[in-house]
Amino acid sequence: MEFLNHFKIIETLIVLVLAFIIRLLITKSLGKIQLKFGFQQARIIVTNKVITVLIYALVIVVIAFIWGVDKEQILIYISSLLTILGIAFFAQWSILSNITAGIILFVNYPVKIGDRITILEKDYEISGEISDIGAFFITLKNPENELITIPNSIILQKNIKYYPQELEE
Repeated sequence: MEFLNHFKIIETLIVLVLAFIIRLLITKSLGKIQLKFGFQQARIIVTNKVITVLIYALVIVVIAFIWGVDKEQILIYISSLLTILGIAFFAQWSILSNITAGIILFVNYPVKIGDRITILEKDYEISGEISDIGAFFITLKNPENELITIPNSIILQKNIKYYPQELEE
């Protein structure tokens, strides 16, 4: 029995080291993305935090499995997690949908802090300079120096006209 516990400890340590290495690789990759596309440091920090939380949540599940948590309990946990993520992808006002949209905006969206955008609505348009891109909201500063926060998921759903900084200079 003692040998089995030593084996579990070694497996746990291996999982923790692998998670740390994966996190380091992702952090370096985000740094390269920042340099390549000129993203702001704050954007990198938020994305790195979200990815780190996801990695360590997975580590907790794997370690629970190593230490003998019942497979049915893990399946219930994973199915609950996948249900929440499924809701996040489809629920327009969900906090998780805004976090997911924030990651998508970071990785695969042409705008960055300092760019001017116009959100094309049916009845009215919202214009301003992007002053912050967070995990939940994008903050715009309009011409009257008012700050407007818009959920990240809305930015992905609407048509956007943007004016990059490079074109204005």
